[in-house]
Amino acid sequence: MLKSGDRVELVADLGGGKTTLVRGLARGAGSKDAVASPTFTLNKIYKAKNLEIHHFDFYRLSEPGIIADQLRESLQSPKVVVVVEWGQIVADVLPEDSLVIKLEAIADNPDERIITVQYDHSKTKLIKQLETAWVGTKP
Repeated sequence: MLKSGDRVELVADLGGGKTTLVRGLARGAGSKDAVASPTFTLNKIYKAKNLEIHHFDFYRLSEPGIIADQLRESLQSPKVVVVVEWGQIVADVLPEDSLVIKLEAIADNPDERIITVQYDHSKTKLIKQLETAWVGTKP
């Protein structure tokens, strides 16, 4: 459902499910690449059918440095879906119309999450498509 040019910011605590969500995004886009957290490499690229997913993680950085330039470059490509973890440090680089997905652990069940999506009104159609797809596949 995500398409080239979409931008997603993930917000969750450590072990909150961010990489699992990206794994699902990549699989849904048709990627066969192994998805892993970019915490130590800072970014990873997953190739899918008609697009790439650029996955950034700014957790370990106190300054975004050159990786912010790589993020800017990725954001300019219409054939790229950009996913950012711990994006507060590059908030000035991220577009205002980014989707922000928050994953909150549930105290009673560490395997479940409350998912909150914040989005610009321009993304309403996409959100409706995702809701419809979720209802059709949810366990």
